[in-house]
Amino acid sequence: SVPQLLVLRLLAGVGLGVGLDGELDDRLSGSASSLQALSPSAADSPTERTRQTAERDVSTSDLRARGYGDDMVHEQAEESFVSFGEQGAQLTYGSYLRLPQLLDSQHLESDPPAHDELLFITIHQVYELWFQQLLHEATAARDAMSRGELWWAQHLLQRMQVIERVLVHQVDVLETMTPQDFLEFRQRLAPASGFQSVQYRELEFLSGAKDPSYVERFRGITETEKAHLDSRLAEPSLWDGFLDVLRAHDLPCATDAEILESLRAVAHDRAQYAPIWGVAEALLQHDELAAQWRARHVTMVERMIGGKSGTGGSSGAPYLRSRLDLKYYPLLWALRSEL
Repeated sequence: SVPQLLVLRLLAGVGLGVGLDGELDDRLSGSASSLQALSPSAADSPTERTRQTAERDVSTSDLRARGYGDDMVHEQAEESFVSFGEQGAQLTYGSYLRLPQLLDSQHLESDPPAHDELLFITIHQVYELWFQQLLHEATAARDAMSRGELWWAQHLLQRMQVIERVLVHQVDVLETMTPQDFLEFRQRLAPASGFQSVQYRELEFLSGAKDPSYVERFRGITETEKAHLDSRLAEPSLWDGFLDVLRAHDLPCATDAEILESLRAVAHDRAQYAPIWGVAEALLQHDELAAQWRARHVTMVERMIGGKSGTGGSSGAPYLRSRLDLKYYPLLWALRSEL
């Protein structure tokens, strides 16, 4: 293997002879060519970069051991150096994460600037980033269920649960802002409202709570955002993916009554249906954590603005409370009464 040849080459450089070293040079060149032939992207992989770095270090040791000066060693190192990134430039932490653009995305509306408006913007931008990640994971989990890859679906759903716990606890940060501090800039926000979060509504649709009337009531969204919502309404949900799992195991699921009967069979024989039960419980946990976030959110709103209407024209906390009983998977909850 290449790592073993590198060790032998190092030994060759400290006194085992030029002949052996030359032979190893040929074998190393052949091995490197083979690696590149196997995969066009191999040279860009972390493993390949580590191998190239190790080979460069060994080559440098060879040159010094044979009496070459520092100029020769430096020239060899420059020739072996691997650049990567756009236009051959070095990729940095800031350029990879697009930090200049990211950190220039918080623009205050208040004048003079209200101290807590930056916190308010940051919290909601972070929420949107997490919503994007949740949509990514939920889509993959749904597709995994439809393909029968239940272990992968459960893994992704468990990752979603960890993220959703972060969303719940993130409200604690927002609550460090007092009602007086919020009122310094709240009027500047109208008619913007959290109701207009397209990604949050996408997540509800993808989870199974599809309601076309929400798309009709949205104001101020772009055609692209509306297309995203329409797409989520049309595509299969996480629940549809779970029904594919039941069908794949010859468990009836044409009606709610059949689904409940199939779920009872799964629940009473977890030894046979362990993967199905695991996915069902992961879906229920996703549902429960979404409910916890809604409950935590409405309490925060009541603490912040009391019974005032929302900036987008909704009734505020009363509207949010009307959403607390929403369940993505009512049949999974109903199963508890059937056991």
